[in-house]
Amino acid sequence: MEYTALYRRFRPTTFKDIVGQDHITTTLRNQVIADRVGHAYLFTGCRGCGKTSSAKVLARAVNCLNPKNGEPCNECSICKAALDGSLTDIVEMDAASNNSVDDIRAIRDEVNFLPTVAKYRVYIIDEVHMLSPGAFNALLKTLEEPPKHVKFILATTEPQKLPATILSRCQRFDFKKISEQDITQNLEKVCKECNIQYSLDALNLIAELSEGAMRDALSILERCSQGEDSNITEQKVKDLVGIPKLEYISGITKAIIEYDVTRSLEISNIIILEGKDLTNFLWEIIKYIRDIMILKTTGNVSNIYSEDDKKVMQDLIKNVSKDRLLQIIYALSDLENEIKWSSQKNIIFQVGIMRLCSKENMSLAERVDSLEKNLAIGNITISKESINKDKNATFSNRIHEVANNSEGAQSTNSVQNVDNHVKNSNESADNPSEKRGSNTKANSVGVLGQNSKVNSGNNVNFWPNVINKLKEERKAMLFSNLNNTSAVMLDDMTVGIQFANGLNSFGRAVIERPENMNELKRLVSMECGKDMRIKILDKQENKKEVNSENKLDLGININYID
Repeated sequence: MEYTALYRRFRPTTFKDIVGQDHITTTLRNQVIADRVGHAYLFTGCRGCGKTSSAKVLARAVNCLNPKNGEPCNECSICKAALDGSLTDIVEMDAASNNSVDDIRAIRDEVNFLPTVAKYRVYIIDEVHMLSPGAFNALLKTLEEPPKHVKFILATTEPQKLPATILSRCQRFDFKKISEQDITQNLEKVCKECNIQYSLDALNLIAELSEGAMRDALSILERCSQGEDSNITEQKVKDLVGIPKLEYISGITKAIIEYDVTRSLEISNIIILEGKDLTNFLWEIIKYIRDIMILKTTGNVSNIYSEDDKKVMQDLIKNVSKDRLLQIIYALSDLENEIKWSSQKNIIFQVGIMRLCSKENMSLAERVDSLEKNLAIGNITISKESINKDKNATFSNRIHEVANNSEGAQSTNSVQNVDNHVKNSNESADNPSEKRGSNTKANSVGVLGQNSKVNSGNNVNFWPNVINKLKEERKAMLFSNLNNTSAVMLDDMTVGIQFANGLNSFGRAVIERPENMNELKRLVSMECGKDMRIKILDKQENKKEVNSENKLDLGININYID
């Protein structure tokens, strides 16, 4: 007997078999019962969530000779012919390979003929967003006013690519990603029916890897069930999918958090030698750090981690802030994009990890946090009294005083590192000591991490870092337009960009692109340690605005005298 893939063997044949889309199947079933089925439908959603299966069930339901509560019976001659693919009145078309005007014109000519045996001629057009502009135009009139015996069901993963004229002619149903719980339950049913031995942890992992797509979950399950040992374990799933061991993921995460370059290189070498997919590995690190953030924020974490894994994660969150974790996620995402377009993936990967482990990338707030830990010897910390002892003294002097008064304190090299970063901002501030809080140690750290770096109305000293980041990330257009600019703190939440040579219309258009503004906002917010806004300060534009206020459109100049 010919072998059939699991996702085809267990394709839903009724609305109730479709998993996780009750909000859609209930509506479609009620329309069939009330005999109020529309002439054109649009099914959208991610891959493997049930769009095409729902279209096939609906096509059979409207033509079934003995429908039951809006469901096809799958026993009558029409249903059987539709299931085995011999019914010519139900036409399935793949728009990815049949996307020309001629293909749609053939459909337009066919719709004038009555169905052969069924009640309706149903056209299911999958991946409809792949149709050419000409093909869409050829479909418009037929889609709007088809003959009474014709139904259209369009399916796509990218509805934003469809013309508005097509969208407005269809009843749209948005399929959502299937929950991991629903996928796991369905996989259990499949395993029991196929006599496949499994562990619940393995099925949970498959459900997570499928990312809401039932077809992907069944494909992974099928791959894991083949071979001499059909028992599906969590480790077997990881080996077949190519996921590195969790000890490598947690190990390299710990190395990044602790700025341990040597350990990060050791682990990355092992991953490369084992032939693991680097993009997959990066994605697993990003998910792991996301789960650490969730654990740090809510105290909860996914059940896919064992108790030992959770203890490791608990140890990691003690030594890292949420801002630092967010920074790592951004950097790893950028590294993933770099690897996609590089021919030297291994080198780019290792260099990117080493860059994350470099202490030169530590923010000022992290340096201060490190300083506090070094000073906290014998229960001696930067206290409220030591900070407020002399409000007229510079902040760096007060840090040196606390360090010198600490018995057995370590070398003041760490103090000097912070001093170099704080020096410039203290000189430019009018009276920074007035702005430093006096409530708690955390308050002093927050002030040092933010106000010492930027002060309202003054230039910000981190702007060159932002420009260098743009250069490193290969944002060529944005870098070239901002290369000779400076930045000023307008208020606590806004940074203004100054253009010494003015700003032309092309440069403004480049900078004001949403993706570029979002990138600038992200980089500035990371430097400041809080969400910031960006404002473009163009002196030439301001002059034009002032002149326009003193002119009336009468062909003459009018001067206003106060």
